[in-house]
Amino acid sequence: MQQLRPLIENAQATLRAGDQAGAEVICGNILELAPGHPDALATLYAICVLQRREAAAEAIVRRIVALDPNNLWALNELALRLMHKGDLAGAEFHARNAVRVAPENPQPHNLMGMILTEANRPSVGEYHYRRVLELMTAPDGIVLANLAWNLKNQGRVAEARVLYEESVALAPKVLQTFLGWARLEEADRNFDAAEKLLDRAEAVEPNHPSIKLSRAIIFGRRRQPKKALAILDGLIAGGNDQALGPGELLEKGRLLDQIGRYRLAFPAFVESKRRTREISGKAYMADHAQQLAGRLRGFFTAGRLGTLPRASVRTDIAQPIFILGFPRSGTTLVEQTLSAHPNICAGDELPFINEIADSMARLLNSPLTYPEALSELWFGDRRHELDNLRDYYLQRVRQLGILEDGAAWFTDKMPLNETHLGLIGLLFPQSPLIHLVRHPLDVVLSAFSNQLTHGFFCAYDLDSVAQHYVLTMDLVEHYRAEMTLRYLPLRYEDIVENQEVSVTRMLDFIGEPFDLRCLNFHENRRYARTASYAQVTEKLYDRSRFRYRHYLDDLQPVIPLLEPVIARLGYEI
Repeated sequence: MQQLRPLIENAQATLRAGDQAGAEVICGNILELAPGHPDALATLYAICVLQRREAAAEAIVRRIVALDPNNLWALNELALRLMHKGDLAGAEFHARNAVRVAPENPQPHNLMGMILTEANRPSVGEYHYRRVLELMTAPDGIVLANLAWNLKNQGRVAEARVLYEESVALAPKVLQTFLGWARLEEADRNFDAAEKLLDRAEAVEPNHPSIKLSRAIIFGRRRQPKKALAILDGLIAGGNDQALGPGELLEKGRLLDQIGRYRLAFPAFVESKRRTREISGKAYMADHAQQLAGRLRGFFTAGRLGTLPRASVRTDIAQPIFILGFPRSGTTLVEQTLSAHPNICAGDELPFINEIADSMARLLNSPLTYPEALSELWFGDRRHELDNLRDYYLQRVRQLGILEDGAAWFTDKMPLNETHLGLIGLLFPQSPLIHLVRHPLDVVLSAFSNQLTHGFFCAYDLDSVAQHYVLTMDLVEHYRAEMTLRYLPLRYEDIVENQEVSVTRMLDFIGEPFDLRCLNFHENRRYARTASYAQVTEKLYDRSRFRYRHYLDDLQPVIPLLEPVIARLGYEI
Protein backbone atom coordinates (compact mmCIF):
# COMPACT_ATOMS: atom_id res chain seq x y z
CA MET A 1 0.00 0.00 0.00
CA GLN A 2 3.05 2.28 0.14
CA GLN A 3 2.52 3.32 -3.47
CA LEU A 4 -0.82 4.85 -2.43
CA ARG A 5 0.83 7.11 0.15
CA PRO A 6 0.92 10.18 -2.16
CA LEU A 7 -2.81 9.79 -2.82
CA ILE A 8 -3.53 9.58 0.92
CA GLU A 9 -1.45 12.69 1.61
CA ASN A 10 -3.28 14.48 -1.21
CA ALA A 11 -6.68 13.52 0.27
CA GLN A 12 -5.65 14.72 3.72
CA ALA A 13 -4.25 17.99 2.35
CA THR A 14 -7.43 18.53 0.32
CA LEU A 15 -9.53 18.00 3.45
CA ARG A 16 -7.38 20.43 5.47
CA ALA A 17 -7.93 22.99 2.72
CA GLY A 18 -11.69 22.66 3.27
CA ASP A 19 -12.54 20.77 0.08
CA GLN A 20 -14.52 17.92 1.62
CA ALA A 21 -16.05 16.79 -1.67
CA GLY A 22 -12.66 16.65 -3.37
CA ALA A 23 -11.12 14.71 -0.50
CA GLU A 24 -14.00 12.24 -0.59
CA VAL A 25 -13.46 11.61 -4.32
CA ILE A 26 -9.77 10.90 -3.74
CA CYS A 27 -10.60 8.52 -0.87
CA GLY A 28 -13.11 6.74 -3.10
CA ASN A 29 -10.43 6.26 -5.76
CA ILE A 30 -8.01 4.84 -3.19
CA LEU A 31 -10.62 2.43 -1.83
CA GLU A 32 -11.37 1.15 -5.31
CA LEU A 33 -7.72 0.13 -5.54
CA ALA A 34 -7.41 -1.04 -1.91
CA PRO A 35 -10.87 -1.54 -0.33
CA GLY A 36 -9.53 -1.89 3.20
CA HIS A 37 -6.96 0.91 3.19
CA PRO A 38 -6.99 2.14 6.83
CA ASP A 39 -5.85 5.73 6.16
CA ALA A 40 -8.39 6.20 3.37
CA LEU A 41 -11.15 4.87 5.61
CA ALA A 42 -10.03 7.10 8.49
CA THR A 43 -10.02 10.18 6.22
CA LEU A 44 -13.44 9.27 4.83
CA TYR A 45 -14.68 8.86 8.43
CA ALA A 46 -13.43 12.36 9.27
CA ILE A 47 -15.32 13.75 6.25
CA CYS A 48 -18.56 12.04 7.32
CA VAL A 49 -18.17 13.41 10.86
CA LEU A 50 -17.71 16.94 9.53
CA GLN A 51 -20.80 16.53 7.34
CA ARG A 52 -22.79 14.94 10.18
CA ARG A 53 -23.53 11.85 8.11
CA GLU A 54 -23.93 9.76 11.24
CA ALA A 55 -24.99 6.44 9.70
CA ALA A 56 -22.15 6.56 7.17
CA ALA A 57 -19.61 7.49 9.86
CA GLU A 58 -20.69 4.57 12.02
CA ALA A 59 -20.52 2.15 9.08
CA ILE A 60 -16.99 3.29 8.24
CA VAL A 61 -15.61 3.05 11.76
CA ARG A 62 -17.22 -0.39 12.11
CA ARG A 63 -15.41 -1.37 8.93
CA ILE A 64 -12.10 -0.17 10.35
CA VAL A 65 -12.62 -2.16 13.56
CA ALA A 66 -13.60 -5.27 11.58
CA LEU A 67 -10.39 -5.00 9.51
CA ASP A 68 -8.18 -4.19 12.50
CA PRO A 69 -9.70 -5.29 15.86
CA ASN A 70 -6.68 -3.85 17.69
CA ASN A 71 -7.06 -0.32 16.32
CA LEU A 72 -7.37 1.63 19.57
CA TRP A 73 -8.46 4.88 17.93
CA ALA A 74 -11.26 3.15 16.00
CA LEU A 75 -12.42 1.15 19.04
CA ASN A 76 -12.66 4.33 21.10
CA GLU A 77 -14.47 6.20 18.32
CA LEU A 78 -16.99 3.41 17.80
CA ALA A 79 -17.64 3.00 21.53
CA LEU A 80 -18.18 6.74 21.97
CA ARG A 81 -20.46 6.93 18.93
CA LEU A 82 -22.59 4.01 20.13
CA MET A 83 -22.83 5.47 23.63
CA HIS A 84 -24.15 8.79 22.29
CA LYS A 85 -26.60 6.84 20.16
CA GLY A 86 -27.93 5.01 23.23
CA ASP A 87 -26.55 1.58 22.31
CA LEU A 88 -24.85 1.01 25.65
CA ALA A 89 -24.37 -2.74 25.17
CA GLY A 90 -22.58 -2.20 21.87
CA ALA A 91 -20.56 0.67 23.32
CA GLU A 92 -19.45 -1.45 26.27
CA PHE A 93 -18.39 -4.32 24.00
CA HIS A 94 -16.01 -2.12 22.02
CA ALA A 95 -14.80 -0.14 25.04
CA ARG A 96 -13.88 -3.42 26.75
CA ASN A 97 -11.87 -4.41 23.69
CA ALA A 98 -10.13 -1.04 23.83
CA VAL A 99 -9.14 -1.68 27.46
CA ARG A 100 -7.83 -5.12 26.45
CA VAL A 101 -5.75 -3.55 23.68
CA ALA A 102 -4.35 -0.76 25.87
CA PRO A 103 -4.90 -1.39 29.61
CA GLU A 104 -2.49 1.42 30.56
CA ASN A 105 -4.17 4.02 28.35
CA PRO A 106 -6.58 6.28 30.27
CA GLN A 107 -8.93 6.94 27.32
CA PRO A 108 -10.63 3.51 27.13
CA HIS A 109 -10.98 3.47 30.92
CA ASN A 110 -12.66 6.87 30.74
CA LEU A 111 -15.07 5.49 28.13
CA MET A 112 -15.81 2.50 30.33
CA GLY A 113 -16.55 4.86 33.21
CA MET A 114 -18.98 6.90 31.11
CA ILE A 115 -20.72 3.89 29.60
CA LEU A 116 -21.14 1.96 32.85
CA THR A 117 -22.38 5.05 34.69
CA GLU A 118 -24.94 5.61 31.95
CA ALA A 119 -25.89 1.92 32.09
CA ASN A 120 -26.73 2.24 35.82
CA ARG A 121 -23.66 0.25 36.92
CA PRO A 122 -21.90 3.13 38.62
CA SER A 123 -19.82 1.15 41.10
CA VAL A 124 -17.93 -0.55 38.26
CA GLY A 125 -17.77 2.74 36.38
CA GLU A 126 -16.18 4.34 39.44
CA TYR A 127 -13.32 1.84 39.26
CA HIS A 128 -12.53 2.88 35.69
CA TYR A 129 -12.69 6.60 36.46
CA ARG A 130 -10.30 6.12 39.36
CA ARG A 131 -8.04 4.11 37.06
CA VAL A 132 -8.00 7.09 34.68
CA LEU A 133 -6.84 9.36 37.50
CA GLU A 134 -4.10 6.86 38.41
CA LEU A 135 -2.86 6.70 34.81
CA MET A 136 -2.82 10.47 34.23
CA THR A 137 0.20 12.54 35.17
CA ALA A 138 -1.99 15.30 36.69
CA PRO A 139 -5.62 15.55 37.85
CA ASP A 140 -8.09 16.45 35.13
CA GLY A 141 -11.11 18.63 35.95
CA ILE A 142 -13.43 16.90 33.46
CA VAL A 143 -12.57 13.42 34.72
CA LEU A 144 -13.18 14.60 38.28
CA ALA A 145 -16.58 15.97 37.21
CA ASN A 146 -17.41 12.67 35.52
CA LEU A 147 -16.48 10.79 38.68
CA ALA A 148 -18.58 13.23 40.73
CA TRP A 149 -21.61 12.46 38.54
CA ASN A 150 -20.93 8.77 38.99
CA LEU A 151 -20.82 9.10 42.80
CA LYS A 152 -24.00 11.17 42.73
CA ASN A 153 -25.66 8.25 40.95
CA GLN A 154 -24.51 5.99 43.76
CA GLY A 155 -26.12 8.32 46.31
CA ARG A 156 -22.71 9.47 47.62
CA VAL A 157 -23.69 13.11 47.39
CA ALA A 158 -21.18 14.56 49.88
CA GLU A 159 -18.23 12.89 48.13
CA ALA A 160 -19.52 14.04 44.74
CA ARG A 161 -19.86 17.63 45.95
CA VAL A 162 -16.20 17.69 47.02
CA LEU A 163 -15.12 16.42 43.61
CA TYR A 164 -17.20 19.06 41.84
CA GLU A 165 -15.46 21.74 43.90
CA GLU A 166 -12.05 20.30 42.90
CA SER A 167 -13.15 20.07 39.28
CA VAL A 168 -14.23 23.72 39.11
CA ALA A 169 -10.96 24.80 40.74
CA LEU A 170 -9.02 22.99 38.00
CA ALA A 171 -11.31 23.84 35.08
CA PRO A 172 -13.53 26.83 35.96
CA LYS A 173 -14.99 27.35 32.46
CA VAL A 174 -16.62 23.98 31.75
CA LEU A 175 -20.37 24.38 31.35
CA GLN A 176 -21.20 20.69 31.81
CA THR A 177 -19.51 20.66 35.22
CA PHE A 178 -21.81 23.38 36.52
CA LEU A 179 -24.85 21.68 34.98
CA GLY A 180 -23.97 18.34 36.58
CA TRP A 181 -23.31 19.95 39.95
CA ALA A 182 -26.62 21.82 39.73
CA ARG A 183 -28.43 18.55 39.01
CA LEU A 184 -26.79 17.02 42.08
CA GLU A 185 -28.03 19.87 44.29
CA GLU A 186 -31.49 19.64 42.70
CA ALA A 187 -31.59 15.90 43.39
CA ASP A 188 -30.48 16.60 46.98
CA ARG A 189 -33.30 19.18 47.29
CA ASN A 190 -30.89 22.11 47.64
CA PHE A 191 -32.75 24.21 45.09
CA ASP A 192 -31.20 27.54 46.08
CA ALA A 193 -27.70 26.08 45.71
CA ALA A 194 -28.65 24.62 42.34
CA GLU A 195 -29.87 28.01 41.09
CA LYS A 196 -26.65 29.70 42.22
CA LEU A 197 -24.64 27.14 40.25
CA LEU A 198 -26.75 27.87 37.19
CA ASP A 199 -25.95 31.56 37.70
CA ARG A 200 -22.26 30.62 37.56
CA ALA A 201 -22.95 28.59 34.43
CA GLU A 202 -24.51 31.69 32.84
CA ALA A 203 -21.20 33.50 33.37
CA VAL A 204 -19.50 30.77 31.33
CA GLU A 205 -22.01 30.55 28.48
CA PRO A 206 -24.82 33.13 28.76
CA ASN A 207 -28.29 32.06 27.62
CA HIS A 208 -27.21 28.51 26.84
CA PRO A 209 -30.36 26.38 26.34
CA SER A 210 -29.14 23.66 28.71
CA ILE A 211 -29.01 26.21 31.52
CA LYS A 212 -32.58 27.26 30.79
CA LEU A 213 -33.69 23.63 30.75
CA SER A 214 -32.05 23.05 34.12
CA ARG A 215 -33.89 26.06 35.52
CA ALA A 216 -37.14 24.64 34.15
CA ILE A 217 -36.50 21.36 35.97
CA ILE A 218 -35.93 23.21 39.25
CA PHE A 219 -39.17 25.16 38.81
CA GLY A 220 -40.88 21.82 38.27
CA ARG A 221 -39.40 20.45 41.49
CA ARG A 222 -40.57 23.59 43.32
CA ARG A 223 -44.09 22.84 42.07
CA GLN A 224 -44.04 25.89 39.79
CA PRO A 225 -44.79 24.21 36.44
CA LYS A 226 -46.07 27.38 34.73
CA LYS A 227 -42.70 29.07 35.20
CA ALA A 228 -40.99 25.94 33.95
CA LEU A 229 -43.19 25.80 30.88
CA ALA A 230 -42.60 29.47 30.16
CA ILE A 231 -38.88 28.67 29.86
CA LEU A 232 -39.46 25.68 27.60
CA ASP A 233 -41.94 27.58 25.43
CA GLY A 234 -39.44 30.41 25.11
CA LEU A 235 -36.83 28.00 23.82
CA ILE A 236 -39.24 26.61 21.25
CA ALA A 237 -40.36 30.07 20.12
CA GLY A 238 -36.74 31.00 19.64
CA GLY A 239 -36.30 28.10 17.24
CA ASN A 240 -33.60 26.55 19.38
CA ASP A 241 -33.86 22.98 18.17
CA GLN A 242 -30.96 21.71 20.27
CA ALA A 243 -33.10 22.32 23.34
CA LEU A 244 -35.77 19.94 22.11
CA GLY A 245 -34.17 16.55 22.49
CA PRO A 246 -36.23 13.52 23.48
CA GLY A 247 -35.57 14.03 27.20
CA GLU A 248 -36.58 17.67 27.11
CA LEU A 249 -39.77 16.87 25.21
CA LEU A 250 -40.69 14.35 27.90
CA GLU A 251 -39.96 16.97 30.56
CA LYS A 252 -42.23 19.41 28.77
CA GLY A 253 -44.99 16.81 28.51
CA ARG A 254 -44.78 16.04 32.22
CA LEU A 255 -44.89 19.75 33.11
CA LEU A 256 -47.94 20.20 30.89
CA ASP A 257 -49.47 17.25 32.71
CA GLN A 258 -48.81 18.94 36.07
CA ILE A 259 -50.89 21.97 35.14
CA GLY A 260 -53.66 19.94 33.53
CA ARG A 261 -52.91 20.65 29.85
CA TYR A 262 -53.29 17.00 28.92
CA ARG A 263 -54.21 17.59 25.26
CA LEU A 264 -50.80 19.20 24.75
CA ALA A 265 -48.86 16.79 26.96
CA PHE A 266 -49.49 13.60 25.02
CA PRO A 267 -48.20 14.92 21.64
CA ALA A 268 -44.97 15.88 23.43
CA PHE A 269 -44.60 12.27 24.62
CA VAL A 270 -45.30 10.94 21.12
CA GLU A 271 -42.77 13.26 19.47
CA SER A 272 -40.15 12.42 22.10
CA LYS A 273 -40.46 8.72 21.40
CA ARG A 274 -40.39 9.28 17.65
CA ARG A 275 -37.12 11.17 18.02
CA THR A 276 -35.75 8.52 20.36
CA ARG A 277 -36.37 5.83 17.73
CA GLU A 278 -34.91 8.02 15.02
CA ILE A 279 -31.74 8.92 16.95
CA SER A 280 -31.07 5.51 18.49
CA GLY A 281 -32.22 3.30 15.63
CA LYS A 282 -33.80 1.11 18.30
CA ALA A 283 -37.29 -0.35 18.41
CA TYR A 284 -39.05 -2.96 20.53
CA MET A 285 -37.42 -6.36 20.09
CA ALA A 286 -40.77 -8.13 19.94
CA ASP A 287 -39.57 -11.43 18.46
CA HIS A 288 -36.77 -11.75 21.00
CA ALA A 289 -39.13 -10.98 23.89
CA GLN A 290 -41.74 -13.48 22.67
CA GLN A 291 -39.16 -16.22 22.14
CA LEU A 292 -37.66 -15.78 25.60
CA ALA A 293 -41.09 -15.80 27.25
CA GLY A 294 -42.06 -18.94 25.33
CA ARG A 295 -38.89 -20.75 26.39
CA LEU A 296 -39.37 -19.71 30.02
CA ARG A 297 -42.95 -20.98 30.02
CA GLY A 298 -41.81 -24.21 28.38
CA PHE A 299 -39.06 -24.89 30.89
CA PHE A 300 -40.55 -23.71 34.18
CA THR A 301 -43.37 -26.23 34.53
CA ALA A 302 -44.52 -28.06 37.64
CA GLY A 303 -43.16 -31.35 36.34
CA ARG A 304 -39.66 -30.05 35.70
CA LEU A 305 -39.60 -27.90 38.83
CA GLY A 306 -40.45 -30.94 40.94
CA THR A 307 -37.18 -32.57 39.87
CA LEU A 308 -34.99 -29.50 40.35
CA PRO A 309 -33.19 -28.72 43.63
CA ARG A 310 -33.38 -25.38 45.43
CA ALA A 311 -30.46 -23.41 46.79
CA SER A 312 -30.07 -23.48 50.55
CA VAL A 313 -30.45 -20.28 52.58
CA ARG A 314 -27.34 -18.44 53.78
CA THR A 315 -27.56 -17.17 57.37
CA ASP A 316 -24.23 -15.30 57.46
CA ILE A 317 -25.21 -12.43 55.19
CA ALA A 318 -28.19 -10.16 54.63
CA GLN A 319 -30.79 -11.65 52.28
CA PRO A 320 -32.59 -10.06 49.33
CA ILE A 321 -36.12 -8.73 49.26
CA PHE A 322 -37.15 -8.71 45.62
CA ILE A 323 -39.39 -5.75 44.79
CA LEU A 324 -40.97 -6.72 41.51
CA GLY A 325 -43.00 -4.70 39.07
CA PHE A 326 -43.16 -3.23 35.62
CA PRO A 327 -41.33 0.12 35.33
CA ARG A 328 -43.40 2.97 36.81
CA SER A 329 -45.59 0.68 38.92
CA GLY A 330 -44.44 2.01 42.31
CA THR A 331 -41.33 -0.06 43.06
CA THR A 332 -39.22 2.98 43.99
CA LEU A 333 -41.86 4.11 46.48
CA VAL A 334 -41.78 0.68 48.13
CA GLU A 335 -37.99 0.57 48.23
CA GLN A 336 -37.80 4.02 49.85
CA THR A 337 -40.44 2.89 52.33
CA LEU A 338 -38.77 -0.39 53.28
CA SER A 339 -35.21 0.98 53.36
CA ALA A 340 -36.32 3.47 56.02
CA HIS A 341 -36.53 0.42 58.33
CA PRO A 342 -33.35 -0.09 60.39
CA ASN A 343 -33.12 -3.77 59.43
CA ILE A 344 -33.43 -3.19 55.67
CA CYS A 345 -30.92 -1.45 53.40
CA ALA A 346 -31.49 -0.33 49.82
CA GLY A 347 -29.84 -2.21 46.99
CA ASP A 348 -31.54 -0.30 44.18
CA GLU A 349 -31.59 -1.82 40.68
CA LEU A 350 -29.23 -4.79 40.96
CA PRO A 351 -28.33 -6.38 37.59
CA PHE A 352 -27.16 -9.67 39.02
CA ILE A 353 -30.17 -11.88 38.25
CA ASN A 354 -29.85 -10.78 34.63
CA GLU A 355 -26.10 -11.43 34.77
CA ILE A 356 -26.70 -14.98 35.98
CA ALA A 357 -29.30 -15.60 33.27
CA ASP A 358 -27.01 -14.22 30.56
CA SER A 359 -23.97 -16.19 31.81
CA MET A 360 -25.82 -19.42 32.63
CA ALA A 361 -24.09 -21.55 29.98
CA ARG A 362 -20.64 -20.55 31.22
CA LEU A 363 -21.48 -20.70 34.92
CA LEU A 364 -22.93 -24.21 34.62
CA ASN A 365 -20.49 -25.36 31.92
CA SER A 366 -23.49 -26.29 29.77
CA PRO A 367 -23.87 -26.56 25.98
CA LEU A 368 -27.31 -24.96 26.45
CA THR A 369 -28.32 -21.40 27.26
CA TYR A 370 -30.76 -20.11 29.87
CA PRO A 371 -33.25 -21.43 30.87
CA GLU A 372 -32.52 -24.86 29.35
CA ALA A 373 -29.02 -24.84 30.91
CA LEU A 374 -30.72 -25.43 34.28
CA SER A 375 -31.21 -29.02 33.14
CA GLU A 376 -27.56 -29.52 34.20
CA LEU A 377 -28.93 -29.65 37.74
CA TRP A 378 -30.28 -33.12 37.04
CA PHE A 379 -26.73 -34.51 36.97
CA GLY A 380 -25.11 -35.77 40.15
CA ASP A 381 -22.07 -33.57 39.78
CA ARG A 382 -24.23 -30.48 39.27
CA ARG A 383 -26.78 -30.88 42.06
CA HIS A 384 -25.25 -28.10 44.17
CA GLU A 385 -24.65 -25.57 41.40
CA LEU A 386 -27.60 -23.43 42.54
CA ASP A 387 -25.68 -22.73 45.76
CA ASN A 388 -22.80 -21.46 43.61
CA LEU A 389 -25.12 -19.24 41.59
CA ARG A 390 -26.66 -17.92 44.83
CA ASP A 391 -23.16 -17.18 46.15
CA TYR A 392 -22.25 -15.41 42.91
CA TYR A 393 -25.23 -13.09 43.40
CA LEU A 394 -24.46 -12.44 47.08
CA GLN A 395 -20.76 -11.86 46.42
CA ARG A 396 -21.59 -9.29 43.72
CA VAL A 397 -23.89 -7.56 46.23
CA ARG A 398 -21.16 -7.56 48.87
CA GLN A 399 -18.70 -6.02 46.40
CA LEU A 400 -21.09 -3.11 45.81
CA GLY A 401 -20.72 -2.04 49.42
CA ILE A 402 -24.45 -1.54 49.94
CA LEU A 403 -24.79 -3.87 52.94
CA GLU A 404 -25.15 -1.94 56.18
CA ASP A 405 -24.00 -3.20 59.56
CA GLY A 406 -26.82 -4.97 61.39
CA ALA A 407 -29.15 -5.14 58.39
CA ALA A 408 -30.89 -8.45 57.86
CA TRP A 409 -32.18 -7.59 54.39
CA PHE A 410 -31.39 -5.59 51.29
CA THR A 411 -33.72 -4.69 48.46
CA ASP A 412 -33.37 -5.58 44.79
CA LYS A 413 -35.78 -3.62 42.62
CA MET A 414 -34.39 -4.24 39.15
CA PRO A 415 -37.31 -3.56 36.79
CA LEU A 416 -38.78 -6.65 35.15
CA ASN A 417 -36.98 -9.09 37.44
CA GLU A 418 -40.35 -10.83 37.40
CA THR A 419 -39.36 -12.16 33.97
CA HIS A 420 -36.96 -14.41 35.90
CA LEU A 421 -39.28 -15.24 38.77
CA GLY A 422 -38.62 -18.96 38.27
CA LEU A 423 -34.86 -18.54 38.57
CA ILE A 424 -35.25 -16.28 41.61
CA GLY A 425 -37.47 -18.91 43.24
CA LEU A 426 -34.75 -21.54 42.73
CA LEU A 427 -31.91 -19.35 44.03
CA PHE A 428 -33.73 -17.70 46.97
CA PRO A 429 -36.73 -19.88 47.85
CA GLN A 430 -37.25 -18.11 51.21
CA SER A 431 -36.77 -14.53 50.04
CA PRO A 432 -39.84 -12.27 50.06
CA LEU A 433 -41.14 -11.38 46.61
CA ILE A 434 -43.23 -8.18 46.72
CA HIS A 435 -44.93 -7.56 43.40
CA LEU A 436 -46.23 -4.02 42.84
CA VAL A 437 -49.41 -3.96 40.80
CA ARG A 438 -50.95 -0.77 39.46
CA HIS A 439 -53.77 -0.03 37.05
CA PRO A 440 -52.37 -1.24 33.71
CA LEU A 441 -53.35 1.94 31.88
CA ASP A 442 -51.49 4.04 34.47
CA VAL A 443 -48.41 1.83 34.13
CA VAL A 444 -48.39 1.96 30.33
CA LEU A 445 -48.97 5.71 30.26
CA SER A 446 -46.26 6.41 32.83
CA ALA A 447 -43.72 4.17 31.08
CA PHE A 448 -44.47 5.91 27.79
CA SER A 449 -43.95 9.34 29.35
CA ASN A 450 -40.50 8.50 30.73
CA GLN A 451 -37.15 7.64 29.18
CA LEU A 452 -36.73 3.89 29.76
CA THR A 453 -34.74 1.17 28.03
CA HIS A 454 -35.83 -1.78 30.17
CA GLY A 455 -37.88 -4.49 28.52
CA PHE A 456 -36.24 -4.76 25.10
CA PHE A 457 -36.85 -1.03 24.40
CA CYS A 458 -40.61 -1.52 24.74
CA ALA A 459 -41.15 2.04 26.05
CA TYR A 460 -40.14 3.53 22.69
CA ASP A 461 -43.73 3.20 21.45
CA LEU A 462 -47.14 3.13 23.15
CA ASP A 463 -48.27 -0.12 21.52
CA SER A 464 -45.05 -1.96 22.40
CA VAL A 465 -45.27 -0.84 26.06
CA ALA A 466 -48.68 -2.47 26.24
CA GLN A 467 -47.47 -5.59 24.43
CA HIS A 468 -44.57 -6.11 26.81
CA TYR A 469 -46.68 -5.36 29.87
CA VAL A 470 -49.16 -8.10 28.88
CA LEU A 471 -46.33 -10.50 28.06
CA THR A 472 -44.75 -9.93 31.48
CA MET A 473 -47.97 -10.18 33.48
CA ASP A 474 -48.93 -13.40 31.68
CA LEU A 475 -45.50 -14.82 32.52
CA VAL A 476 -45.98 -13.97 36.21
CA GLU A 477 -49.31 -15.82 36.17
CA HIS A 478 -47.56 -18.82 34.65
CA TYR A 479 -44.88 -18.91 37.35
CA ARG A 480 -47.46 -18.60 40.12
CA ALA A 481 -49.46 -21.49 38.70
CA GLU A 482 -46.46 -23.78 38.28
CA MET A 483 -44.34 -23.26 41.42
CA THR A 484 -44.54 -22.33 45.08
CA LEU A 485 -43.26 -18.82 45.72
CA ARG A 486 -43.07 -16.56 48.76
CA TYR A 487 -45.07 -13.99 46.83
CA LEU A 488 -47.06 -10.92 47.92
CA PRO A 489 -48.99 -8.92 45.31
CA LEU A 490 -49.58 -5.36 46.47
CA ARG A 491 -51.60 -2.64 44.79
CA TYR A 492 -50.04 0.79 44.37
CA GLU A 493 -53.52 2.26 44.88
CA ASP A 494 -53.83 0.51 48.24
CA ILE A 495 -50.59 2.08 49.42
CA VAL A 496 -51.93 5.51 48.48
CA GLU A 497 -55.34 4.92 50.07
CA ASN A 498 -54.14 3.31 53.30
CA GLN A 499 -50.41 3.64 53.71
CA GLU A 500 -50.10 2.27 57.24
CA VAL A 501 -52.08 -0.89 56.52
CA SER A 502 -50.01 -1.54 53.38
CA VAL A 503 -46.68 -0.93 55.12
CA THR A 504 -47.70 -3.18 58.02
CA ARG A 505 -48.71 -5.87 55.56
CA MET A 506 -45.32 -5.73 53.80
CA LEU A 507 -43.30 -5.81 57.03
CA ASP A 508 -45.38 -8.69 58.40
CA PHE A 509 -44.76 -10.57 55.16
CA ILE A 510 -41.02 -9.97 55.44
CA GLY A 511 -41.01 -10.81 59.13
CA GLU A 512 -39.94 -7.46 60.53
CA PRO A 513 -41.70 -5.33 63.18
CA PHE A 514 -43.53 -2.17 62.19
CA ASP A 515 -41.40 0.99 62.26
CA LEU A 516 -42.93 4.46 62.08
CA ARG A 517 -40.06 5.71 59.91
CA CYS A 518 -41.42 3.66 57.04
CA LEU A 519 -44.46 5.94 56.85
CA ASN A 520 -42.16 8.95 56.41
CA PHE A 521 -40.28 7.56 53.43
CA HIS A 522 -39.96 11.09 52.00
CA GLU A 523 -37.53 11.87 54.82
CA ASN A 524 -35.23 9.09 53.60
CA ARG A 525 -32.20 11.09 52.39
CA ARG A 526 -31.07 8.28 50.14
CA TYR A 527 -30.96 9.29 46.47
CA ALA A 528 -33.14 7.01 44.34
CA ARG A 529 -31.47 6.39 40.96
CA THR A 530 -34.68 6.13 38.96
CA ALA A 531 -37.09 8.35 37.07
CA SER A 532 -39.07 8.57 40.33
CA TYR A 533 -36.25 10.21 42.31
CA ALA A 534 -38.17 13.48 42.64
CA GLN A 535 -41.57 11.98 43.52
CA VAL A 536 -40.25 9.92 46.43
CA THR A 537 -38.93 13.05 48.15
CA GLU A 538 -42.53 14.24 48.63
CA LYS A 539 -45.11 13.04 51.09
CA LEU A 540 -47.43 10.38 49.77
CA TYR A 541 -49.86 11.90 47.26
CA ASP A 542 -52.63 10.59 45.03
CA ARG A 543 -52.33 12.76 41.92
CA SER A 544 -50.77 9.88 39.95
CA ARG A 545 -53.55 7.47 40.86
CA PHE A 546 -55.80 6.79 37.85
CA ARG A 547 -53.94 9.47 35.87
CA TYR A 548 -54.86 7.54 32.72
CA ARG A 549 -58.39 9.00 32.86
CA HIS A 550 -57.08 12.26 31.37
CA TYR A 551 -55.68 10.36 28.39
CA LEU A 552 -58.41 7.84 27.58
CA ASP A 553 -58.75 9.02 23.98
CA ASP A 554 -55.00 8.70 23.43
CA LEU A 555 -54.91 5.26 25.06
CA GLN A 556 -57.78 3.81 23.02
CA PRO A 557 -55.47 1.89 20.63
CA VAL A 558 -54.01 -0.23 23.45
CA ILE A 559 -57.12 -0.73 25.60
CA PRO A 560 -58.28 -3.92 23.79
CA LEU A 561 -54.85 -5.47 24.36
CA LEU A 562 -54.85 -4.55 28.06
CA GLU A 563 -58.48 -5.35 28.91
CA PRO A 564 -57.90 -9.03 29.87
CA VAL A 565 -55.15 -8.07 32.35
CA ILE A 566 -57.21 -5.14 33.66
CA ALA A 567 -60.08 -7.53 34.43
CA ARG A 568 -57.81 -10.23 35.86
CA LEU A 569 -56.27 -7.76 38.31
CA GLY A 570 -59.68 -6.53 39.41
CA TYR A 571 -59.49 -3.07 37.86
CA GLU A 572 -62.02 -1.24 35.73
CA ILE A 573 -61.80 1.46 33.07
